Amino acid sequence: MDGKSAILKKIRTSLKASPDDGTRRTAVTSRLAETPRGIIPARGQLPGPARVDLFVAMAEKYSATTTRIADLSALPTAVADYLKGRNLPAAVRIGNDPRLAVAPWGEERTLEIRHGASDGHDLAAVSHAFGAIAETGTLALLSGPDNPVTLTFLPEHHIVVLDARDIAGDMEAVWSRLRAVNGKAVMPRTVNLVTGPSRSADIEQTLLLGAHGPRALHIIVVGEPST
Repeated sequence: MDGKSAILKKIRTSLKASPDDGTRRTAVTSRLAETPRGIIPARGQLPGPARVDLFVAMAEKYSATTTRIADLSALPTAVADYLKGRNLPAAVRIGNDPRLAVAPWGEERTLEIRHGASDGHDLAAVSHAFGAIAETGTLALLSGPDNPVTLTFLPEHHIVVLDARDIAGDMEAVWSRLRAVNGKAVMPRTVNLVTGPSRSADIEQTLLLGAHGPRALHIIVVGEPST
């Protein structure tokens, strides 16, 4: 008997469950097939513009900064303005996200674009969020070559591009969309839910930004929301 089988056997024994229990097998199969939704709070169930306003308010409540642009043509300028406003070098690292690739980066001639995963020496990075949760001001960021997870955690300044149409009212809606896009049994290696910059108050209850990741989170909301 291998280690996995031994552990499962001990769990069954403690639960007084038989591996041949048809009722339990049916219950598990049904649970996996139906993917029931949890309780949906009313807080985020708002029409499009109000939903975006709630997301922005909650994100800023948790120390993120935000700006809005009409479309991706304005993205390079928005990124350059953020860097200038904080006296940062005009350089960012981005992954291979095709949505970011269409932005006219060349129009910002002083802005240096580096591609690929971060090695920890980048001050600023740009990612594209899969979606967001209005009720908590939370971003949903998927790992992968399009948006390497190192961009989410290593640079001091994380700039996240978010399509206004991808702002959902609640977390359940984000998971439902992810299953619809990828297929029910296919998930990225990680889904990182990010609310504001990294923070910790472990030492003497003193709040410290940047404890376990970026100390600044800037969100660029693009376009108009769906209804």
